Amino acid sequence: MTDPPPSRVRVGRPAPGWLVAGYFIAALGCWLAAAVVLALAGDALAAGGFADRDVLLGVHLVALGFLPLAVSGGALHVLPTMLRCDASRVRGTLALPLLCAGPALAAGIARDLDAVIWPAAAAETAGFVLVAWELASLALRAPGDRTLLASRAGVLLSTLHAAAALVFGAALADREWRPVWGMPHDRAIGVHLHLAALGWLTLLLVTVGRTLGPMLAMAPAAPRRRLPVEELVLTVGLWLLLAGLALAERPLELAGAFLCVAAVARFAALMIGVARRHRLDVPEGPLLHLATGLFFLAQAAALGIAMLLGAVETPRRLVAYVLALLVGWAAGATLGHVGKLLSLAAWTWWPPGPRPKQAALYPARVWVAEAAVFAVGIEAAIDGVLAGSARAATVGGALLAVSAAVALAGAALSVRAGLPGLRPRRAG
Repeated sequence: MTDPPPSRVRVGRPAPGWLVAGYFIAALGCWLAAAVVLALAGDALAAGGFADRDVLLGVHLVALGFLPLAVSGGALHVLPTMLRCDASRVRGTLALPLLCAGPALAAGIARDLDAVIWPAAAAETAGFVLVAWELASLALRAPGDRTLLASRAGVLLSTLHAAAALVFGAALADREWRPVWGMPHDRAIGVHLHLAALGWLTLLLVTVGRTLGPMLAMAPAAPRRRLPVEELVLTVGLWLLLAGLALAERPLELAGAFLCVAAVARFAALMIGVARRHRLDVPEGPLLHLATGLFFLAQAAALGIAMLLGAVETPRRLVAYVLALLVGWAAGATLGHVGKLLSLAAWTWWPPGPRPKQAALYPARVWVAEAAVFAVGIEAAIDGVLAGSARAATVGGALLAVSAAVALAGAALSVRAGLPGLRPRRAG
């Protein structure tokens, strides 16, 4: 493959465009499968059947299929530039086929197939280790004498939490419905969920979004800061929340939840400023998904805090909480960036010669339509679950499937337009 122009090498060379595209296309395939499964599970969702096989399959296709692939692809493209050091030519390439074991692992967990779970888990773990090695290497090699565009502490803590979520997930699979390290199974699931949704995904979105949000929206950059305050407050809040879940201590849970909300509220205030000062003709997919994602995160926070303050923890409320937190916020905000970063990867690695405008590689209207259908779909699913309406939950899932198909179509258009920048080339 040829190197990008020298101006980009000085700020860190991202992973090759063809590799980033491979991660994103595989991730979108998993997302489409997850949405279809959730649509078919409308009856179980409306009944609060979190242990239903189809519900488990849909949620784990998001958590083990879509998110690891999409987040890894995005990180391999943006973090080398933000941390001012080159991406490895090897680790990301080796990790991609291993992380594609996620759908098999999701199916094994949903169907309780040990013969599938452990080989797939071994492959997924190996892929995660390679990506974690890459991210840790980028953070540790980042020059200390230059201004960095992402917090090294945020990247490292997010990677640590992802590893902890993976270990906890393995313990849950091994123990089935028995207590995990002395914790009742339902509380162990809560620890696993929040390690992934808050400790890994939310922390990484806050870390990277501070720079990426204004950049993609062509808005003024966030003000410089001496310490990564939001990332540190979110981490402290997360661990208080986890301690409260593990020990069944409501005051710790509440203290942790309020700190997490405070940290994300500061980030949300920054994103509101970005939305007000953007210089786009029309707000694009990343900004729309981030805005609606923060709305779903607020819904999850309201549900969670209400249950901590005494509202009955009904199965339907718990399922709605998971949909809002994991799908509406974490998956939605990640999904919104896939199309834009795919087009940027093609533009970055365009071969020498005339280069098209980046907008020519990104079908903005397609992704605006995708974001709108996604928002309506996940809200319908959440409301259907809370109301016990199988029809609404099914319609919401069907709209998510439509949005996933639109996302794949948008990605295909970017691949077609950006093919010269996405073809593997010899090093030169």
